[in-house]
Amino acid sequence: MNPHLDRLQSYPFEKLRDLYAADTPPAGLAEIKLHIGEPQHPTPQFIKDALTANLGGLANYPATSGSDALRQSIADWIARRYGIPAPDIATQVLPVNGSREALFAFPQAVIAAKHKQPVVISPNPFYQIYEGAALLSGARPFFLNQTPENGFRMDWAGVPAEIWQDCQLVYVCSPGNPTGKVMPLEDWQTLFELSDRHDFVIAADECYSEIYFDEACPPLGGLQAARQLGRDDYKNLVMFSSLSKRSNVPGLRSGFVAGDAAILKKFWLYRTYQGCAMSPPIQAASAAAWRDEAHVRDNRRLYGEKFRQIMPLIARHLPTAKPDAGFYLWASVAATGRSDTEFARALRHQYNVTVLPGSFLARTAAGTNPGHNFIRIALVAGSEECLEAARRIEAFCQSL
Repeated sequence: MNPHLDRLQSYPFEKLRDLYAADTPPAGLAEIKLHIGEPQHPTPQFIKDALTANLGGLANYPATSGSDALRQSIADWIARRYGIPAPDIATQVLPVNGSREALFAFPQAVIAAKHKQPVVISPNPFYQIYEGAALLSGARPFFLNQTPENGFRMDWAGVPAEIWQDCQLVYVCSPGNPTGKVMPLEDWQTLFELSDRHDFVIAADECYSEIYFDEACPPLGGLQAARQLGRDDYKNLVMFSSLSKRSNVPGLRSGFVAGDAAILKKFWLYRTYQGCAMSPPIQAASAAAWRDEAHVRDNRRLYGEKFRQIMPLIARHLPTAKPDAGFYLWASVAATGRSDTEFARALRHQYNVTVLPGSFLARTAAGTNPGHNFIRIALVAGSEECLEAARRIEAFCQSL
């Protein structure tokens, strides 16, 4: 077996099951799940209709590059969303089966074996796929702590020179999971300059980009930042996006990568061997989803309403702030006298609300686990259910 498999840690939700294993929640309260970032808003009917209307495509092998229609719908969306020229659908856009599988597969194509062990830099806390992908590609993860003290930004100055020398890939997540932080243009500029100097690739995970609160100020994207800084060829930059959060279709497993044509040419070659082409009915449903914005605005409105109702209840007891974007609250439990794991376990035991301990989403780096004493609250359920959960969390905090 691949020896790198022994270096993988359990996934956060497996750790959560172990944490809850010895406890029984109260029988009189229905479970409310706020621990997993799985959208619970209804899937738009037109997406379902497009899927079922194209079931005839099941009789055909799909192409790795996807249909022209799907790639054109993605390119057109990028142009509309970011106010930049549409990328070339032949060389700069590639459909994938959700951003997760692409984020995992990408290092297998990017990382090159050298006399020294390659390094992959990622935020900390982070989406655990980054770590697993780095380890299984033979690289060494380097975690860059995002804390309240640095405004949850990635402090590029905190990376030692020897790490930059061995770095081949940097993951960025903007808007961030779990912090909701959007990377500003000046941070992109610094990262691009570092990439030019040290010749590493940037994987920009932007799957939360469409959950924001001001229609006039959508989050800055990586390709958009590159164009604003005169990097029209997107050198060393690939963005990853998904329909799961944007369109409430996590089961569709549909997303795309876009950016540097030279990198995508190699990634496409890798994927022709991987056997991961998107099913034709899903391609048709995805193209329909990327072409429509009305349902996305409705989705943002629902999240905005939940944050307006729920944040005041939570913030009275747990220090937190409205994220720049995304649907998570990243709340400190330090003042309760409980660790994040103790807080999550007791909350479920007494009130049957599940949240995710922040330490499960991070690793100890520079002497600290930046997720320790935080919990991640995913406001993905319906408004009434989220409001009920917030009331239970408030009651729990008052009891401590």
